[in-house]
Order: sequence, then C-alpha cells, then structure tokens
Amino acid sequence: MLTATDAYIARLVFFPLVGTLILAAMLLVLDKMLRLFDFVAAEGGPVSVVWRMLANLLPEYLSLGIPIGLLLGILLAFRKLAMSSELDVFRAVGLSYTRLLRVPYMFAVGLMLVNLALVGYIQPKARYAYEELGFELRSGALGASIKVGEFTQLGDRMTLRIEQSRDGGRELYGIFVRAEAKSGTSLSVTAERGKFLATDDPNTIIFRLTNGTLVHDSPDYKTPRVLTFSNHDLPIDLPKIESFRRRGGGKDREYTIPELVRIGTDASIPEAQRNQTRANFHFRMVEVVMMLLMPLLAVALAIPPKRSTSALGVFLSIVMIVTYHKINEYGEDVGALGLVDPIIALWVPFALFSALIAWMYYQVAFVPGGQPIGALEKVFAKSGAAVRGLFSFGRKRSFQE
Repeated sequence: MLTATDAYIARLVFFPLVGTLILAAMLLVLDKMLRLFDFVAAEGGPVSVVWRMLANLLPEYLSLGIPIGLLLGILLAFRKLAMSSELDVFRAVGLSYTRLLRVPYMFAVGLMLVNLALVGYIQPKARYAYEELGFELRSGALGASIKVGEFTQLGDRMTLRIEQSRDGGRELYGIFVRAEAKSGTSLSVTAERGKFLATDDPNTIIFRLTNGTLVHDSPDYKTPRVLTFSNHDLPIDLPKIESFRRRGGGKDREYTIPELVRIGTDASIPEAQRNQTRANFHFRMVEVVMMLLMPLLAVALAIPPKRSTSALGVFLSIVMIVTYHKINEYGEDVGALGLVDPIIALWVPFALFSALIAWMYYQVAFVPGGQPIGALEKVFAKSGAAVRGLFSFGRKRSFQE
C-alpha cells in the first residue's frame, strides 16, 4: 500500500522523468529531421514523407531516452530531497534508502516492460517501415515531382526538362523531351506546355504536349523528319519498381526477439549470421535489464556532501550511462564477429557495472557519512575554487589598471 510519502516521491520523480524523456526525444528527432528534409528534397518527394519516417523512428528514440529519463528523474528527485534536508527527516523517522526506493522501482519495472516491448517488437517493425519508405522514395514510388530547370531521367532512354510547373505539377511549361530506342531511332520534342494523363495500363502514362515541334531521326533517314503540332500524345513507360525486401534480410535490428532466438538457435543457418543475431539479442536484453540498476545509481549520485551544492553527480550519471551504452555496442560488434561469445562480451561488463553500482549504493545507504564519489567531489571543488580565483584575480587586475 502506498503512503503519502510514496505519493510525494512519485510526484518528484514523474515530472523530471517525463521532461527529460521528451527533451531527449525532441533533440534526436530535430537532428534527424534536418537530414530527412535534405534527403526528401534531393529525391523530389513530398514533405509528408518526412513525418512518416520520423514517426517510424520514434520507438528507437524512446528506447534510448527512457533509461536516461528514468535515471535523471530519480536522481533529481532525491537530489531535491537531499538539498532541502527532507531526506534527513525521512531517515530520522526510520525510512531507509531501500524503503524510499519502492516508488522509483515501480517506475523502473514499468518502464523496463515498456522498453522491452519497444526494442523487442515495436522498434524492429518500425525500422523496417522506415527503410521501406526510403526505398520507395528513391525508386519514385511516392510520386516524386519532376524538378524544374533540371534534366530528369524517365526510364532508361528518356530525358525530360521543364521550365515552369504550375497547379502542383499538373501544368508544365517550356518542355523538352529526348527519347532514344535501342534500334538507334531518336525523338526530340519541344513544346509550349504539357501534362501527364493516366491510362488503363498502370505501367504507362501519356504525356500530352501542346504547340510544339517534333524531330524524328533514324539510321534509315537521310535527314531527320520535322513536324509541328498543336497536340501530340507521347506514351511513357514507367520504370519498373522492385518490390522491397522482406523484413530482416540480414538486418538484425528488424527482427523481433522471438525471431532472434529462433535464428540464433537454428543450426542450419550459417554461423556468422547466428553470431550476429545472438549478439543483437543479448545486446537488447542487457540494455533492458540495465534499467533495474538505475534507481540504485541515481540515489548513489544524487546526494552531495554536507554543506555542498555540487552537481557533479548529475554530470557523472550521464557520463556513466553513455559510456556503458558504448561498451555494450562494442561488445555487440565483437560478439557479432565471433571473436568473443556474446554472453561473455555483454554480460561480463554488465556484471562489473552492477558490482560498481552496488558498491556505490552501499557506501551511501549503509556506511555512515559514506560518499562513493567523495574524492571526485574534492577534486571538483578544488578545481572550481581555482577557476573562480583565476577570474577573481583577472577582475581585480583590470580594476587596478
């Protein structure tokens, strides 16, 4: 049963957790958005594709932001309790750190299950949808518009250039078309305006040209034939668009967790692929289980020394979680290459990281006056004092001059 104290801690944890998660996701989305706009503009696709691609990246960004949001939410909550001396009051009435971590662990378990669903099932399918959108955009299946003032290839043997485009690309002006056949016959057309018309054949469209000149040349002709016209229909064969590959296709990030287990245990699959899938499976599992360590790490780093307002713990927490994530990525790469068994490459660093966090938490919770980063706090304090003294000396010197 939750008490008023638990509800109070829940409020303190919730708001920085959500704020950090939203901020991290927004930063990742904004960084990717700029590159996607450049990519879609270069391919001539509609802007709506950017939002669809970003939506498919959200599960991946949330899976990265949830552990950091959980860590900072708990850390900032306990730091506020420590700075306001409320933590001393809780301790004085008999509430241990372990008891105070009841609500943070509820957050941790709930978010761990959410993250497991994201990395295990939602993210692989969303990643595949993202790759499929990029493929369709590059292949022209999303209706990429013809670029004004540039030569555009339509199929293998037709080139088109237009000077103006109006009404959303429905009306084209200042048209030049050059088409060549395998037999050596060529067709060059200039026209005042034109528009595309659909036909019963989905692989063919009609380019209706108005008020232009047509030059038809062939190896059999002594001189090219020239024809002026008021209306001329030019059939255009659309390039065949390859069907996109099936989900997975050698990309481990597109497999769900059950699929990774099936592939990793199938002796008929080449060993190299099995190593890759096993490494990816253990990487996902380690990243998810790691979230159970976040409350202990947050409390160990949240409490500064007495009469100190140092924020070194906040900075160090981010450094530790990012460093450990990079170690896991390296372990996955080593395991995928078959140099080290993925279990050793990923779970041994996890065991060492767990031992370090358990020691840090023990120092805070069970050692009187214990401070796991006390030495770093002293170095940080001395460095800060030296920097402040340097600036103070500079101000005094400039004042005397």
